[in-house]
Amino acid sequence: MKYGQLISENPRSFLAHLKEHTLIERKTLRVCATRLASLIRTLEISDITQDDRSLVDIVGFATLTSTYDEGFLLILEPYPSDGAEVSDPVLRLVCLDAAIAIRPVFEKVHTVIITSGILSPLEMYPKVLNFPTVLQKSYTTTLARESLLPMLVTLGNDQAALTTSFHTWNEASVVRNYGRLVAEFAKITPDGLVVFFPSYQQMESMLTVWQEMEILDEIWRHKLILAETPHAHESSLALETYRTACMNGRGAVFFCVGRGKASEGIDFGHQYGRCVICIGVPFQYTESRALKARLEFLREANSIHESEFLSFDAMRHTAQCLGRVIRGKDDYGIMVLADRRFQKRKEQLPEWISHSLIDANTNLSSDMAISRAQRFLQEVAQPLSTKNQEGVSTWSLRNLLEHQEYIAERSRADVTSTEAERIFAESKTAEHDDLDLEEI
Repeated sequence: MKYGQLISENPRSFLAHLKEHTLIERKTLRVCATRLASLIRTLEISDITQDDRSLVDIVGFATLTSTYDEGFLLILEPYPSDGAEVSDPVLRLVCLDAAIAIRPVFEKVHTVIITSGILSPLEMYPKVLNFPTVLQKSYTTTLARESLLPMLVTLGNDQAALTTSFHTWNEASVVRNYGRLVAEFAKITPDGLVVFFPSYQQMESMLTVWQEMEILDEIWRHKLILAETPHAHESSLALETYRTACMNGRGAVFFCVGRGKASEGIDFGHQYGRCVICIGVPFQYTESRALKARLEFLREANSIHESEFLSFDAMRHTAQCLGRVIRGKDDYGIMVLADRRFQKRKEQLPEWISHSLIDANTNLSSDMAISRAQRFLQEVAQPLSTKNQEGVSTWSLRNLLEHQEYIAERSRADVTSTEAERIFAESKTAEHDDLDLEEI
């Protein structure tokens, strides 16, 4: 940790250097996690303190490092950033090969079914996880009405391009157009509105400018304003307040990050999320040394180009954000993709989203998106009879009986086919038995 330069090495090299300094064998490190777990059980320790968690982290690091030779990389960063002058070393254990986690499943189980609402594009997962597929299939939703309204907004009210690319995201016109978009949707959206930013830095920067432009004051007139923070406790309190505001009719806007907790583990179904706005494409921070190492591994081991993986990863997180607002067959919501770069990547959206994304709702300006959203909300606000859902999103007793009869007919057909194949095979065997060697 005292070296003043960046060090990147595989676990085998790291363990060799560690043995030179500490004389600790690899076998000893490999059983650290097991021995610590046994010690905790023996001492009957139930309340693990912060110091204990630090020890668990170190032991887990030692066990992982000594278990795997390939697919992991150790990176020692002496400085927190390239321009920093004060040393603050960080040692990272980076997993480069995602197939390591799922490989034991393939080895122990005969048939594996991987299913999710964000597996898109399907062709990428076998390449990243390094396994052959028997069947790949994408399905859309079975809803009795058009409950989704995905839209691609590429222009602001002044017809300037909307994008959070590195060179333009902090321009005053871009920030103002994004603020006007959120303010207009806050006026027309009932109950909850969720807004995702690419990063905490961009969210804080835009909110600061919106405050100076008095855009937040305009949003405040219509809804309560809450924001996610890197601190879990603060975010939990903000989320609880957001839900309360949505329940009592005040409504609220929840600002959060596309790779944060709210984008993956929180549901904004029904009144908690009638509209979700994705401001920008949530790309990973490409200057991260860990990311660079993984991209290099994917290129060499799996023949996946850097741009291909980054685009796939960003759209996967986008689909996670969009899916927060649709949590059932009776739910409905608006999905706004506010960045011109989404126009080239819309084919990477899951089937259940792209199926509802018509050409007329792509490449929109802010005012056009507001107009379409108002018309959509008026249509879905009408009562939905359960009769309209039968046979489409729900089954009646008659549908169930018909399905059972169909399964029974298929089973009888399979039995008949198997019996016919057996009789045919026996007849062919009998024919050969009647022939002599010359005829054969």
